[in-house]
Amino acid sequence: MILCFSVWLGWLPTSGLYSVGAGHTGFAYIKDVAAHLVMPVVALCTFYTAIYSRLARATMLETMHLDFVRTARAKGLSERRVIYGHALRNALLPIVTMAGLQVSSLIGGAVLIETVFGLPGMGRTAFDAIFTRDTNLLLGVMFIASLAVVVVSLVVDFLYALLDPRVELK
Repeated sequence: MILCFSVWLGWLPTSGLYSVGAGHTGFAYIKDVAAHLVMPVVALCTFYTAIYSRLARATMLETMHLDFVRTARAKGLSERRVIYGHALRNALLPIVTMAGLQVSSLIGGAVLIETVFGLPGMGRTAFDAIFTRDTNLLLGVMFIASLAVVVVSLVVDFLYALLDPRVELK
């Protein structure tokens, strides 16, 4: 991506979080940061977008043939209400589960993305801590990353309670 969009085409900046000597303020600064984040975000999310779109398609196709969807149609509900009110809520459960499970791999991907694109962040800090053998810093980064995984697991549990009426929070 760097070779194609930055070097050959010149559309996007090669690395960093912002242009160092530009002195942008206000909206120009936001535009500059957004231009620097396009390639890292696309590189990190493309793989996951493919997984989630296939999973969403498969679960929706499976859910649309279940008895409660057939019952909702028989009651005379509109197709839109059947899809969004009944089928989608149940089809979102595997997607929410997958998203919760992949937070740790997303953090691991951030290490690679931040290193390649020269971005400051926890991934780059972990990468530098490994090479400088700074175990205390690495333990701190791993602690924060594990805290993030625990928080996301809690959020997934709360989302399950919102999406599935059979799940109750006690």
